[in-house]
Amino acid sequence: DKAGLIAYYNSKGYRDAVITDDSVYLYNNKSVNIDLQVEPGQRYYFRDVIWTGNYVYQDITLDNVLGINKGDVYDLELVNKKLNYNPQGTDISSLYMDNGYLFFSVNPVEVRIEEDSIDLEMRIYEGAQAKISKVMISGNDRTSDHVILRELRTLPGDYFSRAELIRTQRELSQLG
Repeated sequence: DKAGLIAYYNSKGYRDAVITDDSVYLYNNKSVNIDLQVEPGQRYYFRDVIWTGNYVYQDITLDNVLGINKGDVYDLELVNKKLNYNPQGTDISSLYMDNGYLFFSVNPVEVRIEEDSIDLEMRIYEGAQAKISKVMISGNDRTSDHVILRELRTLPGDYFSRAELIRTQRELSQLG
């Protein structure tokens, strides 16, 4: 719970928040009191986001997908969600992985902290595009293989696509 409390403060821009004191004591026969002393520190904001290593997509495209503007409250958890997995929409990883870049990775690095502002550098490794070589079916004893093959969205020769792989998995699970 302490880690969750610190994560909450971090999500509100207080990246230096620490718990300075804690105590647990009996209140009555059925309850205890928990006292936590939190020192939030200074509140931080995003300043500049710099992209390095990106050749496939331009900075403006990546900025639009990331959706973080200068002056927004600093939240590294939100940044990681928008880089790697955003259930509410597109994220940077899906942008690349749906275009065949299976080995893509991005690492956010704080490069400058001045007063209440932080500059982030997004270090991207795109890697080579990956194509699907083979699709093998195993462990199937309910459905004919040709029915499964008919449902596949990821076929040999196609570029890897995380979205199509997830869609194929979902459609196959509906077959039972």
